[in-house]
Amino acid sequence: MTRVGGAGAGVAGAGAAPAAAAPARASHPTRGELVAELGSVVDAPHEARFIVDEALGLGLTLGHPNLPTGPLDDAVVSAARAMASRRASGEPLQYVFGHWPFRRLDLFVDPRVLIPRPETEQVVEVALAEARRLDAADGDGSGAVAGLVIADAGTGSGAIALSLATELGPRVVAEVWATDASNDALAVAASNLEAVRGAQPAAAALPPTTLVHGSWLEPLPPRLRGGIDLVVSNPPYVSEAEWNELAAEVGLEPRGALVAGAATDGTAGLADVEAVLRQARAWLRRRGAVVIEIAPHQAGAAAALASGLGYGQTRVDEDLARRPRVLVARSRD
Repeated sequence: MTRVGGAGAGVAGAGAAPAAAAPARASHPTRGELVAELGSVVDAPHEARFIVDEALGLGLTLGHPNLPTGPLDDAVVSAARAMASRRASGEPLQYVFGHWPFRRLDLFVDPRVLIPRPETEQVVEVALAEARRLDAADGDGSGAVAGLVIADAGTGSGAIALSLATELGPRVVAEVWATDASNDALAVAASNLEAVRGAQPAAAALPPTTLVHGSWLEPLPPRLRGGIDLVVSNPPYVSEAEWNELAAEVGLEPRGALVAGAATDGTAGLADVEAVLRQARAWLRRRGAVVIEIAPHQAGAAAALASGLGYGQTRVDEDLARRPRVLVARSRD
């Protein structure tokens, strides 16, 4: 994103052309006029529209039937201009708004947690398929207990855990557990859990969903050891070298949720992926599976790690951009 101002601005001297006038700021602009004004502030017309509609309380819905046509209220104009100023300073739009859509949910987000991304929505899609496979196997005489136990290791905002809980429901899921080593992240996840529970109709209550503090699967109750059906995780997988090359605004997200060390095989950024795979071996039941978000260039190394740790079937699924993104590792039957 282009910042407002920057190199090349000089001081006008004798004979110099007068400086360009700033865009006019109407005291009571219409929606369209305010979008045009803020488009020059954030240098992104679509973001200007998002900002104005957020100030109007319309959210990110496209084709809203009741868009205002007349002059906007002072409070709306002031709020939109303030949000545009924050965005122009480099703050991610998701933090400016304080919430962001993720699949069927609208999640609270702030600098205590990672911003929910489309790649992680695809992780949920893969996890849903694994959960339904496991649910279908429950009646095959294998001795499986009806109702899946799911763990989201490193939950952050709660995006994965809450999506699985809402989309699968209590018919499929007996318990959902979500862990995080950051108390700040768990506070955000707790707010999202409360909001999602409050939004669910009585006929579609969430399955029991519990947040616990600790590293990956370590804080889970001992009774779950050997009894978890599905472990899902979006762990840090950015290497130290890659961190220095990321866009500046990514640096406003929690570094500890992004950057990881090398795995035991030396693969940069794969230490936490390896940790989740190692811990899950002791917690999964016989037909269980692990679903983990990874970087595309880590696909081969991640699959090899899973196979080396004793998982029976491994594969890496693509994200919507057709890049290897989601490691799936199943326990041996």
